[in-house]
Amino acid sequence: MSTKREREYARRRHEKWLAHQAEVKARQVRRRTIAGGILGVLVLAGAVVLAVSLAKGPAASAAATPSPTASTALPPASLAEGRTWTSVLTTSVGDLTIELDGAAAPQAVANFISLSRSGFFDGTSCHRLTTAAADGISVLQCGDPTGTGTGGPGYSWGPIENAPADGVYKAGTVAMARTANDGSSMGSQFFVVYADSTIPADTAGGYTVLGTVTKGLDLVEQVGAAGISTDNPPAPATPVTIEKVDTK
Repeated sequence: MSTKREREYARRRHEKWLAHQAEVKARQVRRRTIAGGILGVLVLAGAVVLAVSLAKGPAASAAATPSPTASTALPPASLAEGRTWTSVLTTSVGDLTIELDGAAAPQAVANFISLSRSGFFDGTSCHRLTTAAADGISVLQCGDPTGTGTGGPGYSWGPIENAPADGVYKAGTVAMARTANDGSSMGSQFFVVYADSTIPADTAGGYTVLGTVTKGLDLVEQVGAAGISTDNPPAPATPVTIEKVDTK
């Protein structure tokens, strides 16, 4: 009995230690995220940096606050199968169809496939909108389970894949958001470019392009035209919620 109790005590102590380590890591991630968000303020003069108050988790990852349905491990790039995938995002403003390029950005696409299959994006809001007039670029940012710009899947990854050499992101481009100057800070957050935008590379490079909107870009354009919320900037004035994602 004594040995059994000792084993049980050791097991509980180990679980407490693991929980403590996870909390310490989460606090560190939050601190890095806040710092990254400040450094990544979008500015047109010099270098426009699309920062994700996201996780380090490299990518919007190692994100500070993972979703209950999130995986804690980065899926292998092989999941993308080096092929084209079609993802339909059912949102509160209409359906958005995205063609994912598993050959050009295998890790980003594998990550998106895994998260969409797990329901990670379901019920999440697009928390950030930038406009050409105010920020010099036109993007709608989504993929944060917390809706605050600081959340992610519980892990982060890199390096950057398939970034345009000239820094020009055409309307319809879907790319991974990340922390400024950190190519290994991608997680779950992504942005949709709704008007041609030039986003200069920072010390880490450009932004991973994983796909292109093939249907529904006009819906995002309408959200962009409505501008930013005065009650909750930088959120869009027209709230956008991703209800579900079907990728095949």
